[in-house]
Amino acid sequence: MEVRDAALVLWNFHSVYDKPEPSDVIIGLGSYDIRVATHCARLFHDGLADRIIFTGSAGNWTRELFPDGEAEAFKAQAKADGVEERAILVEPRATNIGENICFCADMIPDAKRVIFVTKPQTQLRCKATVKKQWSNVRALVTAPATSFETQPLAHHDERALICEMVGDLERMDRYSKLGFQTDVQVPRNVRHAYDTLVKSGFVDHLQAKVFTDKTGQMRSPGQI
Repeated sequence: MEVRDAALVLWNFHSVYDKPEPSDVIIGLGSYDIRVATHCARLFHDGLADRIIFTGSAGNWTRELFPDGEAEAFKAQAKADGVEERAILVEPRATNIGENICFCADMIPDAKRVIFVTKPQTQLRCKATVKKQWSNVRALVTAPATSFETQPLAHHDERALICEMVGDLERMDRYSKLGFQTDVQVPRNVRHAYDTLVKSGFVDHLQAKVFTDKTGQMRSPGQI
């Protein structure tokens, strides 16, 4: 399997796209991708909810990009897209998807239906996490309708995107065993695509300390 074909397999696996329905709130998960905030604004203007929560502190990919934090940057973008400030809440502490969900659940404990907006390639992981961490809410997970070709950004290029998808697949396996999310069944072709990309060196986002490279040698991610 070629690298591009393998990357597309992971892209399609991670991108689930629920159809948004009228909900109590729209929750935008902070990240390096400001297009998520614009998509939240679009759903708001379509009348699917009358308030938005942006959640996220700053991580390795966003500490320099958004000095005031992801949630504040997303709020500013939504305001630029015409959302009134009174309709926006900010959760500025979360540093991972589990915290995004749990901290927002604490803010709106009576919510029954929630639209989660994230990057296309983070949708499946978000869905599996909310099922575990906020099981009594009806969660609809969606994202901007970007393609694999248009998803890379100047500060997060195609290699970074592929590494992110590889790392997130590893996390889904690990986090389900740790009880952070529900189990996700991974088809054989997706496993094969993952193995192809790891052997090709797309390992920057892996949590595992050691793996076998394409020569059969055991190496750490930093050695590739």
